[in-house]
Amino acid sequence: MAKTDDKKSRLSDAEKLKTLKKKLKKLKAALKETAAGLEARAEAVVEAAVKPKNPVSPLAPARFPDLPVIEGAEFASGAAGVKYQGRTDVMLVRLAPGTAIAGAFTKSSTRAASVLDCQAKLALKQDTGAGAAIIVNSGNANAFTGRNGQEAVDAVTGGVAKALGVPRERVFSSSTGVIGEPLPAERITAVIGDLAANLDAAGAAGAARAIMTTDTFPKGAAASFEGDGGTINITGIAKGSGMIAPDMATMLVYVFTDAQIAPALLQRMLSARLDQTFNAITVDSDTSTSDALILAATGKSKAAAITDLRSGPARAFGRALEQVMLDLAQQVVKDGEGATKFVEVQVTGAASDADAHRVAMAIANSPLVKTAIAGEDANWGRVVMAVGKSGAEADRDRLTIRFGDMVLAENGWRAPGYDEAAASAYMKRDHLVIGVDLGLGKGRRTAWTCDLTHRYIDINADYRS
Repeated sequence: MAKTDDKKSRLSDAEKLKTLKKKLKKLKAALKETAAGLEARAEAVVEAAVKPKNPVSPLAPARFPDLPVIEGAEFASGAAGVKYQGRTDVMLVRLAPGTAIAGAFTKSSTRAASVLDCQAKLALKQDTGAGAAIIVNSGNANAFTGRNGQEAVDAVTGGVAKALGVPRERVFSSSTGVIGEPLPAERITAVIGDLAANLDAAGAAGAARAIMTTDTFPKGAAASFEGDGGTINITGIAKGSGMIAPDMATMLVYVFTDAQIAPALLQRMLSARLDQTFNAITVDSDTSTSDALILAATGKSKAAAITDLRSGPARAFGRALEQVMLDLAQQVVKDGEGATKFVEVQVTGAASDADAHRVAMAIANSPLVKTAIAGEDANWGRVVMAVGKSGAEADRDRLTIRFGDMVLAENGWRAPGYDEAAASAYMKRDHLVIGVDLGLGKGRRTAWTCDLTHRYIDINADYRS
């Protein structure tokens, strides 16, 4: 120890200064590294605060549409804290006496409790004179929740029935959100009184926002036409962004009309328009446990009742209903999780309409096709692959593939006039049309989908957090 002390005491002032400078240099480097780390963290915090976690889809409409008031339908929305505090997550609709109800629901074998409850109620003979109600929550799907699921539905619908003075059999509920978590029904029943006190005929826009989950914009559509003796209005709202390949409808859709039409006829009108609208869309090939479409006709229009499907008013109603349903269905696709491109798949020349549907959905659901679209790659070979895997009848030498107006492949080979540069330029558009003609018959079908981007992974990796 003495030798070490002697050595230190023998260091010259120059050597001591040199040693101190080395230490100071190391301290400066460490300080600089720490400052850089703090700056990066600060930038991340600021970016997270400024940048929305779920930015609005670039395919979203410019604005929410003006929806005509449907006499006999009133809406309210509120925050029950089903999953998040302070977030609007419940909507209530009161429907006047005389309202007819029709519905379509997911064909999933693991249907949510609310879906099973709605199906059971619609299987009963409707007492339209008693009025009706719809209550919907987001944040929790109440699916795969066992006996507790039905008990929660009974508690919520019972609370609405008591508050509005309608039979429980005429109260329809829907839930959307995380699967497998018990629904905190008491949080919903606690706000029913406030919802009932704030019902408003002009409240549909607020209701559309209340049912959103990963949606980036509320969805609404409307149509009006002149019936026999008065105007008939149709208004619809929807939610849906992911888990979209419905096999009946989409996530949650509610359509209201003031037309006078009996329940059985209303159901036929609805069912006849599913295949060309909600059954023709897909975002990710996954069918939800909670898909529900409810159509309510309050009968308050001055127009004469629609009683014959062959009549002019019935045909006009069918066209207007399909217009609203298709508009809502396409908005769901345009809000597909992470979507940047809206894609229309047109299939013609199939041996049957069923085969055309198989081909259209095989293309629309293909991850390889959808990722190529996201990358703006005109890889028509992936369309060939999807046609081949669809299970539909196909002949290589009769197949024609188009992107927009350009023929890319025909007669079993790449088209003679194929232009890679032109095809690549076309893929930069945000609305694409993929056309396939099978050359076998008169079957045709159109499907709508979106691209598959990394944003889809980001959203669904964090869905429960």
